[in-house]
Amino acid sequence: MSRLGKIVILIPAGTSVHSDGQTVIAKSPKGELSYTVHDDVEVIIEASSITTKPRFETKRANMMWGTTRAQINNIVTGVSVGFAKKLEITGVGYKANVNGKVLELALGYSHPVNYAIPADITVVTPKPTEIFISGIDRQKVGQVAAEIRDWRGPEPYKGKGIKYEGEFIFRKEGKKK
Repeated sequence: MSRLGKIVILIPAGTSVHSDGQTVIAKSPKGELSYTVHDDVEVIIEASSITTKPRFETKRANMMWGTTRAQINNIVTGVSVGFAKKLEITGVGYKANVNGKVLELALGYSHPVNYAIPADITVVTPKPTEIFISGIDRQKVGQVAAEIRDWRGPEPYKGKGIKYEGEFIFRKEGKKK
């Protein structure tokens, strides 16, 4: 029995959700997202709530029940509120700048790093050492943040690099004489 699957998803005002076969589609002024539900899970859409339940009493149906509920909750939250990640850059001379649809990063390499921003993702640099990534698709926002962070992950000795906001970097002690 899935504890997560039992929770009812509330549909916020201004968001419409409907199903087309096994596909759940959520629309709002921010955009539209869809998710194809596994055959073992049944989705019941009412006026202001969505309920999921397994069709069969199998282990796979119970596993997919919680996963399906989480995915549907992500698309409903994405089109109504959206998702965001904030990255922090630490290091002398390390900085970021958005130029059109390209994020330009200076990360201590001999060349600048240019990252092409995907179409449905918004990247803003309020300060040269902060990157704010937002969008309606949770997976894409996280993937873009991970790809940017991958250029220069935080190192444990001086803490230089790109890290998520609030991320703890375990620091190591350097060489001793």
